[in-house]
Parts: sequence; structure tokens; C-alpha cells
Amino acid sequence: MASPSLPVPVVVGIVLLAVLALTHSGEIRQRASEGLGRGAPPREAELARGFVLGEDEDVDVRTKEDFRRSGLSHLLAVSGENVTLLALLAMPLLGAFGVPLRERLLWILGLIAVYVPVAGAGPSVQRAAVMGAAGLLATLRGRRASRLYALVLAALVTLAVAPAAAADVGWQLSFAAVLGILLLAAPLARAIGGWLGSGPWRRALAEGLAVTIAATLATAPLIAFHFEELSTTTLVANVLALPAVAPAMWLGMLSAAASQVPGLPVEVLNGFDALLLAYIAQIASWCAAPEWAELHVHLGGSGLLLSYLTLGGLTLAGLRLPRRVLAIGAPALALATAVLLLPSFTAGGTPPPPAGLRVTVLDIGQGDAILLQPARAPAVLVDGGPPGDGLQRKLDDAAVDRLGAAVITHDQADHAGGVEDLLGAVPVSTLVYGRLDRRVLAAARAAGAVTRKVAAGSEIRSGGLGLQVLWPPPELQGPTAAAVDPNPLGLVIEARWRSFTMLLTADAEAATVPLDPGPVDVLKVAHHGSEDPGLGELLDRVQPKLAVISVGAVNPYGHPTASTLGTLARHGVPTLRTDRDGDVSIEVDGGGMRVDG
Repeated sequence: MASPSLPVPVVVGIVLLAVLALTHSGEIRQRASEGLGRGAPPREAELARGFVLGEDEDVDVRTKEDFRRSGLSHLLAVSGENVTLLALLAMPLLGAFGVPLRERLLWILGLIAVYVPVAGAGPSVQRAAVMGAAGLLATLRGRRASRLYALVLAALVTLAVAPAAAADVGWQLSFAAVLGILLLAAPLARAIGGWLGSGPWRRALAEGLAVTIAATLATAPLIAFHFEELSTTTLVANVLALPAVAPAMWLGMLSAAASQVPGLPVEVLNGFDALLLAYIAQIASWCAAPEWAELHVHLGGSGLLLSYLTLGGLTLAGLRLPRRVLAIGAPALALATAVLLLPSFTAGGTPPPPAGLRVTVLDIGQGDAILLQPARAPAVLVDGGPPGDGLQRKLDDAAVDRLGAAVITHDQADHAGGVEDLLGAVPVSTLVYGRLDRRVLAAARAAGAVTRKVAAGSEIRSGGLGLQVLWPPPELQGPTAAAVDPNPLGLVIEARWRSFTMLLTADAEAATVPLDPGPVDVLKVAHHGSEDPGLGELLDRVQPKLAVISVGAVNPYGHPTASTLGTLARHGVPTLRTDRDGDVSIEVDGGGMRVDG
């Protein structure tokens, strides 16, 4: 018997809704963002915007760091989970209004079409939208959807629309998570159900835990490969946060929808949502606190392949086991997975620098560009000099084909321009910044980089190299900072490798920035050697063995100034300058520090 046709007004209404979303997505997003902040404490308001809209730029630095170290940062980015929860929320609400099942499914398709542009239309959201639409269309035709078929269809559609999406890290992680859930969740749920026993709430708990564990296992090798970091507490954090995540998302989505109607109160929704978000933030804080909460690893291509082959083999073995054996052997299976994956964390990859740490202050013109290459870990670039000054060639000469992190100390062309040129040309795992134009942030995300806002107290790591942010404090990075001179608010960083330390001062002159990190081996002189009345006192405190000035030859600013050079000379500090000495290379190993410049 033929299926009843859908009412024409419903179809027309849904098409108009989708068109409205595409043409007014910016206004809808703005109203949603404003509504999510009403009646909630500042931290929870920013978390709500991250959960629902993927707007995490203004989440305070320490909270974002906790989410990253605890393995919960995926909650601050819009992904397939948002689309799934949107559909699960809409289904009973539409049913409560008496909407028939077939019309409900079609209305959910319309809601997905609205949500995608409002949420920024990133590759992972596109994938989730296509998967959801494929499943719903299969249901509309009266057949049970093949989830693997929907996943393949989503891949083909998103890659046909945007072939570069395959290089997007978020896209890869999203697919890995979904594939892991499809293959691992069912056997894991059976195993966990065998421990917990029968009953509706036990079954729901087993399924929730199984999905969390499956997604965590499936994405761990990719995270280690791309970011050279792995949270050791991610499984615990995700399991503890599990009961609050879906309700927090739903309340946020309801608030964002209600905010589209002027004058409609959303404070009550936001108040309840804030309690859930505060709980999740506390879980993140607890799980990020231990020093061992983050493991720095070097996986490489062969290690990535070995990890997934191991995980696939264990999965196939687990699928053949009877339910009783699974219930008894699941802990051993999880332990075996961890043990077998860990050795691959040091496998493969590009040959490391010879030994220790190599620091190169690049001769990049009138700007800053400092390349740090730790042994057996990805290189880190602090600033990139002006645009068009050949930074990529410099990286090629240093045998650097990808960056674990690119740090932009402040948003000016002589620091950010070269990094912006690299985006899309050289793989950058993480873009680190204190304040940065949204256009550059969007370009970084489009190129597959994770963006991370930092302030005093944050740390960037690559293997044995640690970069501690000393300045500015988070309270100076609020919305009013845009109207302030960016130089004194530039990121000041102490780079540390074993006993070696180097103070990277960006353009933050000592006269305006209170710094007392203790003695250092090398000082990168602030602001290309401009006049700095506080330099003498800083030299007394840090007592550097060497000073380096990053400055362009024949620049129109008179850098470095005679007063700065005189202060360095009076303090007996040997000084190298890129305008006269070219690239300044510092090799650090067990035998001490050697300088070539």
C-alpha cells in the first residue's frame, strides 16, 4: 500500500524555514547568543554559548584549560552530538502538540537545516546534519536506516561540497567518534549491562557509558597524532559529566530558540542550565588538576596505523565472544587496549632534531619569529613576522613540515602576518593567542587548527618543552582590551627545556609590564629593541647570559635604539641582532648552550 503523502503546507513551511535560516543566520545567532547570557553567571553564560553555538572565544582561560586537560573540550565545539540531541529534543515536543510521526520527522529535517548555518556550518556539523537527514529520510520511507550507510553518505556529500574538509581535524575526529560508536557501543553496552544487571535505568546507564567509552577509544589515536597530547583523565571526566551534558544542551537549545521571540523570558531556563554547566565545569577542574592529567606523546603515521589496527583487532575479537565472557573480560580488554596502544605513542613520525632543543630567532624582517624545535616533539613557532617575508621557506630550511603550535603574541601584522600566511600551507595543530581578529581565527579553523586562547598561568607543551605564559592576566583580556595599545598586552612567555630558560617578551616593554621570572639564560629583547626605561631593572632581575634582538635591517623606526643597546652594554650582556647577524640559532643539550649567529 502506498505511503500517505505529506501535506503541501508542511513542506512549504519547512522550505521557508530553511531559507529564512540561511538568509538571516547571523541575526538568529546573535539573538541566541544574547539570550543564552540572560540570568546566568558570566562563566556559565559563556559555557552555554560554547555548548550550543560553538562560541568559545570568551570562555575564561582557566576554564578552557580545564576542559582541554580533562578531555572535555569537545563540549565547547558544535559537533554531531548537538544535531543528535536537537532531534531527540524536538521529537517528543512535536509529539506533545499532536504532530504525526511522519510530519515530525520532516520538521526535524527543517530544524537541522536551520541549526547548521546558525551553528557556523563547520565540517563536523555538516557531517552530522547529512547523517541525521539520511537517517530521517530512510525512516520517512518506512525502512530502518543503515547507520553505516548514512555515515558513508555523509562522507561523500561533505567531501563533494568541500573536498578540503577531509583535512579538518574536527571532521576526522567526528567521523572517528561516530564509527567507534557504531562498532563498539553495542558490545560494550552488553558487557557493562552484564555488570550492572537488568532494569530500565541500568540499561540506559550502560548505553550511555558504552557510547562514551567507544567515542573516547576511537578518537584517542587521532588526538595523540594531531596534538601530541592525550588526556589521561578523559574517560573519567566524560563518564562523570555524562548525566549533565544532554540536559545542559537541551536547556541551552530551548533558551536559544525562545530568544528569537522578543520579550520572552529565558532567565529560568538559563538558571537551571547554569547549575548543570557549573557541575560540568567542576568535573573538568577536578580532572585537570593532577600534573599527570595530560600525557605528551609522539605517535607518528605508523603509530596511528598500529593503534587503529590494534583497536580493530580487539573489536573483532570482542564481537565473537559470548555475552557472559564479555561481561567478565571487558576490564581486561580495556586494559589490553591501553597497554597495546601506549607503545605506539613513540612510533613513527619525522626524525627529530639531533638532540635537546634548538631555538632559532629567525631573520624575518621588522617583526618577531622564534622557532623552537624540541627533540622528539613537534616544533613550536612563536610569532611569524610580517606577511610575505618568506616564513615558509625558513621553515623548509629548518626541516619543519608541520607545527605542533603557532603562538601569536598579539594581533599586529609584524607578529601575526607570517602565521596567517602559513595557514593552509603548513599543517598547524593548534593556534595559540591572547587576542586575535575573528577573521584569522576562522581561517585557522578552516585550515584544521584548534584555536586556544591563553593568558597568565596557561602552559603550552611539546614533548619536554614547556612554554609558560607569564603575562597578561585574564582580567586584562576582556572586551575593553580592543581599545588599548596591544603592545603591553602581548603574551610574555618563558620557554623552558630542562634547566634552560628563555624569556620571550613580544612587544611588552619592561617599563609597562611587571615581570620577575628569576634568572634566565636568554632574553628576547622587547619590541625590536625600542626605547625601554624599565630594561635596566629587568636585566638586574633576570641576569641573562645572552640577549637577542629581532629587528629588520634599515627599518624606519630607528630600532634598536641607542639607549637600549647602551643599557645592555652597561649590564655586560652579549647581544645578537637579526639585522646584522641573520638567524640566531641556539642549541641546547646536556652539555649546555651553544650559539650560532
